[in-house]
Amino acid sequence: MNTKQLIKLTFRNILEERPLSQVTVKDIVGRAGINRNSFYYHYADLPTLIEDVVCEDAEHIFAGNENIESLEECLNVAAEFALTNKKLVMHLYNTGNRDIFEQYFLRILDHLVRRYLTKLCEGNNVSEEDLEILIKYYKCLLFGLIVDWMSTGMSSNIKDDLARLLKIYSGIPEEIVKRVSRE
Repeated sequence: MNTKQLIKLTFRNILEERPLSQVTVKDIVGRAGINRNSFYYHYADLPTLIEDVVCEDAEHIFAGNENIESLEECLNVAAEFALTNKKLVMHLYNTGNRDIFEQYFLRILDHLVRRYLTKLCEGNNVSEEDLEILIKYYKCLLFGLIVDWMSTGMSSNIKDDLARLLKIYSGIPEEIVKRVSRE
């Protein structure tokens, strides 16, 4: 394992134990057994490391989800990642750097929703402008559901709640695509 990977792994391990506000570069280099110069060779500061870890996670999510078939699947992928990494995600969510967390989840949701809607719009005459508006709308809808869920400490069963909501909501994305393709 190279030094950069060691720094990221050590950071993740520490973040599983305590909130981001209690993590320092000194903690990371001490646990990793490297000097501060090695850390600063790879990262300008802690926020740069956080962004790199977030981007790496997002790339793993993207790679494993090429064929998104529904909004439920979009949210399930994001929720499953959050549940699998609950402590890490909650420590990022409950920090002063919440903007990094928000950018992270928005990026993931944009990717997932974009794949779903692009596929749904295939064969229909949907303009790029309309597609982008739809992506923004559904990304924000799912983001709001995730943030609301996280604000409760991920205590509710989001998958059941979402399944019910999407059953109620069934057919609406398809109807919207039909409407914009007729214009």
